[in-house]
Amino acid sequence: MRFSETWLRDWVSPELTTQALADRITMAGLEVDAIEAVAGDFEGVVVAEVVAKEPHPSADKLNVCQVNDGGDEPVQVVCGAPNVAVGQKVAFARVNATLPGDFKIKKAKLRGVESRGMICSASELELEEGTSAGIWVLSGEAPIGASLREWLALDDHAIEVDLTPNRGDCLSLKGLAREVGVLSRLPVTEPDTDMVPASHQASFPVHVESPAKCPRYAGRIIRGVDVSASTPLWMSERLRRSGVRAIDPIVDVTNYVMLELGQPMHAFDLANLNDAVVVREAQDGERLTLLDGQQITLREGTLVIADAKQPLAIAGVMGGESSGVNASTRDIFLESAFFSPLAVAGQARSYGLHTDASHRFERGVDPQLAQIAIERATQLLLNIVGGEPGPVTDIMSPDHLPLGRDVVLRRERLDQCLALVMAGDDVVDILSRLGMRVSTIDSGWRVTVPSWRFDIALEEDLIEELARIHGYDQVPVRRPSARLKLSASNEARQPLSRLRRHLVARGYQEAITYSFVAPELQEALTPGAVAPYLANPISSDMSVMRASLLPGLVKALSHNLNRQQARIRLFETGLVFRGELDDLEQVAMLGGIVCGPRQPEGWSSSRESVDFFDLKGDLESLMALTQQPGAWRFDAGEHPGLHPGQTARILCNDRHVGWVGALHPGVRASLGIKTNAFVFELELEALTQGNLPAFAPLSRHPDVRRDLALVVSDDVPVMALMDVMREQAGEWLVDMRLFDVYQGEGIEKGYKSLALGLTWQHPSRTLNDDEINQLVDAIVGEAKTRFAAVLRS
Repeated sequence: MRFSETWLRDWVSPELTTQALADRITMAGLEVDAIEAVAGDFEGVVVAEVVAKEPHPSADKLNVCQVNDGGDEPVQVVCGAPNVAVGQKVAFARVNATLPGDFKIKKAKLRGVESRGMICSASELELEEGTSAGIWVLSGEAPIGASLREWLALDDHAIEVDLTPNRGDCLSLKGLAREVGVLSRLPVTEPDTDMVPASHQASFPVHVESPAKCPRYAGRIIRGVDVSASTPLWMSERLRRSGVRAIDPIVDVTNYVMLELGQPMHAFDLANLNDAVVVREAQDGERLTLLDGQQITLREGTLVIADAKQPLAIAGVMGGESSGVNASTRDIFLESAFFSPLAVAGQARSYGLHTDASHRFERGVDPQLAQIAIERATQLLLNIVGGEPGPVTDIMSPDHLPLGRDVVLRRERLDQCLALVMAGDDVVDILSRLGMRVSTIDSGWRVTVPSWRFDIALEEDLIEELARIHGYDQVPVRRPSARLKLSASNEARQPLSRLRRHLVARGYQEAITYSFVAPELQEALTPGAVAPYLANPISSDMSVMRASLLPGLVKALSHNLNRQQARIRLFETGLVFRGELDDLEQVAMLGGIVCGPRQPEGWSSSRESVDFFDLKGDLESLMALTQQPGAWRFDAGEHPGLHPGQTARILCNDRHVGWVGALHPGVRASLGIKTNAFVFELELEALTQGNLPAFAPLSRHPDVRRDLALVVSDDVPVMALMDVMREQAGEWLVDMRLFDVYQGEGIEKGYKSLALGLTWQHPSRTLNDDEINQLVDAIVGEAKTRFAAVLRS
């Protein structure tokens, strides 16, 4: 909200400097973003009248003018503005005047003709941005010879306040003045808004078909308006200082009332309305050309103002071009309404629009303002464009208007929250000045919330208001004290921080990617995955919620490779979203991606690239943290986004919890990734749940080791063979390790030799050779039966 300090001080004027006033507003929770002078720094500029004009004898584009600046004789000045004309009131900089930028006006000769002064444009006085097309023509009532700065009260500042969405009541001079009045304990002087009596009894029919979305609609016919009239300078200046461009007197009045009272309004050309005004929901496919020339196709459910034939405006957002006021308008229909914030919220943005009206209606406009604004606008219009007003049509649906709210404020709760005892009289005074009705009850106060405060519904809201007005800096600091009992720590559960530190220690870096991904990339990596699409995505490549962490990680990999980063180790933890919105499952996952050399570049490092087993080893080190060595398995599997033959399912206690493998060549090709890349993704819950380490007594007796080399077919999984060997090895097996895999000379093609070391140890005695030999025979025999394994000699 941008407003003129002088305009605000017409309502309430505390004895504070501009900066002190801004500081007080900020401390009350209405943050001041900027304070700007409304005009440049100039002196010696007065109101003058052009009394004569003739072409310059030596320059086609220059004119020699005589201006009356209030002195004894006219002053000659050379002017190059194309719009200068006799009879105009202009801003005239006398000789020795100083313009913005410390530019001093001196006597000069232009093409041989003396010029004693300068007729100024608005931009030269820094009253508007950019470069003006011509000189600034003042209104006819401007007093000749008067100081322009004093006459227009240009020693003023435009103050911009950044309001939070809950304070829609301060999007007007009335609301801001009310706040300043409460903060300064000063009365607020409102402009007189008397009811304007009707000059005729003509009214225009209004039908509200959507009372829940439009509980109140007021309108009035004004006949015989003169749209050729000029907006008064005081009004156009107040609009300019509030950041609103003057357009024509009717539009300017509606904008002025919106800034003054906070009620958006609209004026229709009565001649372009057919039969009746209808407030209804749009039908799908209806078209409307807006005032800015944009043509839109309306969607079903959009609240519109229409007549008997067509939509005229998007309710609470913007009017239509066909029914707007134009140069031939003679009669207008003035509209002022209350639209439910829920009905308007998001409606403007869904059409790519954002207007001052929608900004206010979305936050909530006082439903009691509709008729007051009609009367105020009528009063201003009659003074500027004339006309004959008819009676006000005011249609209300009390059942759908916001209900008055009574909130109980307890003395005990107030003292507890603020850590101070505020005098009862101060409580009543502050709340009353904020427009609330306060009555005393046994426990404290019963407060009736005014219609313009949509943000107050709870006792805590009232306490916040009291603290805000009393002054946050006046509230004492008190630290809470409590007897706190430490909660039991589940030592079997791995904290996420430990998993992160472990991966960082193994050379990974944590990535944080968006939860929104491109649907094409997600389909390529996880075909058939169902995830919610966004109704209003940031961009087309971020239009669907991620069903996997892999799309974000793959995109991060591609980004780094394109920036000449060859060795990449990334991991990410976060939620993935599976299913439709009505049946959405959110699962915490851990994902990772690696590519490039196995080791950092160095004189002692090999240049071998990372492979599937490097990534598998990283995962096994993570799994070891859970203290469940027998719970985890890797089984060969197929995943549409991963390379066939280099993909494994991750199982925990025989439950599928994730995948590990190489990126599918087709996916790499589509993303322009030329190097092999390996990924993993598994459920975090499986890694965070573990077992506590348990003590086991150490055996005093020696262990016994046997090494077995078994030749099996290439397609026999090592894990399956080891499971069989572990079953037959008995209860005293303490370790089994695969220490060699061989294929080549001496091994038939299509077979492989697996060398495993098995270690046994008894807790209370030494194992003899016969016992170990029996176990070895059982292992070899079962391996031969299950996998046709042959003991290699």
